[in-house]
Amino acid sequence: MARGVESVRRTALGVLGAVVLVVGVALLVLPGPGLLLVFAGVVLLARAVPALDRFVAPVRDRAMRAAEESVSSGWRIAGSVLVGVCLVTAGAVWGLVSGLPYSGWATGASLILSGLVLFALLVWSRRRVQAARRDADRAAG
Repeated sequence: MARGVESVRRTALGVLGAVVLVVGVALLVLPGPGLLLVFAGVVLLARAVPALDRFVAPVRDRAMRAAEESVSSGWRIAGSVLVGVCLVTAGAVWGLVSGLPYSGWATGASLILSGLVLFALLVWSRRRVQAARRDADRAAG
């Protein structure tokens, strides 16, 4: 019975990881946190298929570098906040205005969700960078 449960768990992790990975790849060119979702998908797939574990570290390093770069200057933060505001606004417009192509709350909600995820990732990235700087200052001084 334990092997059956483990098999179901690995299959569920594999399917979830594949879905998250595909969404992350799509978000590399669409608005959203593509690289971080690619990382999450690879982690889930590696839990389901241990042979994929070798891909986790390189993807994690690139995702963390991208997160740090996104908050490396005030201009980048301002640009990201502007994009998030535009996504949330566009989502509200797409949800409320019925004459737009693909109008409706399905499109609007996905745009709003993308904007909110962007804001959450900006806050997370900023806190992570600030904590790393504090740790470096403590170590140096």
